[in-house]
Amino acid sequence: MTYNINNLLDKFAVVEANLSQTRLLAPCVRGGRVRAKIAGLVHTFIPYPDNFTGWGIFQPRDEKYADLLEPATFPQIAEYLQRLPTLRLYLVEKLKASTWFGLPINSADAKQRFCITGVVPIHLVNEGDIFETVIARTDGSSWWFDSIDRRANYRLVQQLKDALQAVLLPDSLKIPKLTPELRSAYYKVAQYTTEFKSHYQKKRQESQALRHSRYAERQLRAALTMGGGNLKSFQDRGNYWWVSWETSHGDTHTSAIAKRDLTVISAGICLDERDQDFDLQSLVGVVEGMVNEN
Repeated sequence: MTYNINNLLDKFAVVEANLSQTRLLAPCVRGGRVRAKIAGLVHTFIPYPDNFTGWGIFQPRDEKYADLLEPATFPQIAEYLQRLPTLRLYLVEKLKASTWFGLPINSADAKQRFCITGVVPIHLVNEGDIFETVIARTDGSSWWFDSIDRRANYRLVQQLKDALQAVLLPDSLKIPKLTPELRSAYYKVAQYTTEFKSHYQKKRQESQALRHSRYAERQLRAALTMGGGNLKSFQDRGNYWWVSWETSHGDTHTSAIAKRDLTVISAGICLDERDQDFDLQSLVGVVEGMVNEN
């Protein structure tokens, strides 16, 4: 065992010593790192120049830096990619010049083979548009664009683009051959589209307002019920509720009630300027008492 370890260490030492004579084919994104496997070990280098994006032939300067010698040719890139596992994905959002988010066209397969359960970034995408299917390959840490999937249904892609332009909601799509994954892709694209963002923001605001209104109704109704009254209706007036309610005798009154603690701002009847001494619950008894006295 010691002999084998020593041999391995000697081998690595030789590799390190010859790094500067090694040429590496590798993909690189702007501001990223160049990774390459040499003698079974993965080496990571800072590329120079550091603004290079694409496939290149690099030569290590030392253990930390690698110089770009020249861009890689198409046959070189194709040969490199053919050794890597593939996955077909829908393009759903462009992150920057050559990087997209992609959603697997077969979610079960992606989860089983690569533990992918959502979108993944695909680097060095040089063609394609939303909803189009691409073939990507992974080196174990990143996904790299291989090609557009020419077998994809481009008529279906155009139908989805038309639906997006018409601002149709994902649940409203009625397109033949629309898979659950493609509907999910449509939903993802919609999330990143200005028109849909405005729509969803409006829906969220309406939903929040509805929840707030329902909560307020429960509060107002409970307070009136405990006092012996009954809620008829209410309106939001900013800092207070404009509440229409009736006594146990069926007499209707309208009062301004503070949202913060349901104290009375204006009872709607003369209380000798003591309105704020009461809350909604106690107001019912006060009003009914006044009616009985009369």
